[in-house]
Amino acid sequence: MIALPLAEIAEVVGGQTHDIPDPSVQVTGPVVRDSRDAGPGSLFVAFAGERVDGHDFAAAVVEAGAVAVLATRPVGVPAIVVDDVQTALGALARHVVGRLGATLVALTGSAGKTSTKDLIAQVLRRKAPTVFTPGSLNNEIGLPLTALSATEETRFLVLEMGARGIGHISYLAGLTPPKVGLVLNVGSAHIGEFGGREQIAQAKGELVEALPSEADGGTAILNADDPYVRAMASRTKAKVIFFGESGEADVRAENVRLTDSGQPSFRLHTPSGASDVTMRLYGEHHVSNALAAAAVAHELGMSADEIAVALSEAGSLSRWRMEVTERPDGVTVVNDAYNANPESMKAALRALAAMGKGRRTWAVLGKMAELGDEALAEHDAVGRLAVRLNVSKLVAVGGREAAWLQLGAYNEGSWGEESVHVSDAQAAVDLLRSELRPGDVVLVKASRSVGLESVAQALVESGAEGEVSAR
Repeated sequence: MIALPLAEIAEVVGGQTHDIPDPSVQVTGPVVRDSRDAGPGSLFVAFAGERVDGHDFAAAVVEAGAVAVLATRPVGVPAIVVDDVQTALGALARHVVGRLGATLVALTGSAGKTSTKDLIAQVLRRKAPTVFTPGSLNNEIGLPLTALSATEETRFLVLEMGARGIGHISYLAGLTPPKVGLVLNVGSAHIGEFGGREQIAQAKGELVEALPSEADGGTAILNADDPYVRAMASRTKAKVIFFGESGEADVRAENVRLTDSGQPSFRLHTPSGASDVTMRLYGEHHVSNALAAAAVAHELGMSADEIAVALSEAGSLSRWRMEVTERPDGVTVVNDAYNANPESMKAALRALAAMGKGRRTWAVLGKMAELGDEALAEHDAVGRLAVRLNVSKLVAVGGREAAWLQLGAYNEGSWGEESVHVSDAQAAVDLLRSELRPGDVVLVKASRSVGLESVAQALVESGAEGEVSAR
């Protein structure tokens, strides 16, 4: 964070200082919510959770070097006491962002946010110092913490914004007002909470409504291939740039293909030139993500050749998102278990099919959460797609939703042992350990709450230990 005296922080957040001998002492380190991250010069934000109360760690963080604690009550060590720490954290972020000389880029969408954010960051940091959301910390707490990690040297601040309802993105954009706003897509993620795609589009479009006008430097970057996103052009006064595979897109891909290993290759076209890209990531769905990143980078002054090189060298920065491990025995494990929705599930299956040409493929799938009344139809559709893509074996893991996955596969023509329903992750691991053969490709994917990353991790560890059937 940029250095700020405690007196200024207290004024910004509307708090009272307690046990602070010298209010001119500055916070020079990071703002943290995990006591284990506290260090010299830091500010610790004491959240009171259901199981752990951050106030209980106040003395420990000060001993570790924290300058003060942002708290809701006096804690016996230097503290700024406020009515609500989340509100105070947001106010501090808004103040600091206003002091930065950085260009703020915000992005949202139903699927691909984190992967695209990681691509944008890897491209932009070739141009100038860049700070970006770690993982998918894209909510009312994670976003301001990320913004507060920027320093005087930061030139690009890339923030992922999530939403679970109308007004959420407006709130986040108010804390960290973006100059460039990117909307990736409107899909089925959280449709049970929103009530329908129209409501999702309304929420995601709050980002472009928050942008400054074109005259004031605002730019909205929209997916030309998604009609819900394309229609958001009418909701902003910012300059509009379209990306996609459509011929009408300002930044587009031509000659898209997948390499033998399932990695996308294409010709990138921008308003200032064209260049070839071959990505290290897996799956054709990353083409759209790459085009979104390219559109952002182009608007911020990078050439087509610079962007193409950066995209071709970019990797996955976040765990459990198409994380590919080649075991010594030739089994390929694709851990995409961080989260799942209908769009990302289908994209992962298509990536599996591309990676597995000439090899046996396994799709170990579990529940997609928060789909509401659409849950049965969407799980059924994923099971059917696995069959249409000739996935060798579907392993549906869990309860009712897993049964729907298998039923979809069965109704599409999956007979005999081509699909199986198992009760839990351990049952899936036991099955795979007994039946995997060298050369097989295994995709593991479900919503985060299912915890299927344990299956992928067990398979990777089994490979290291040599536990695989030689049949």
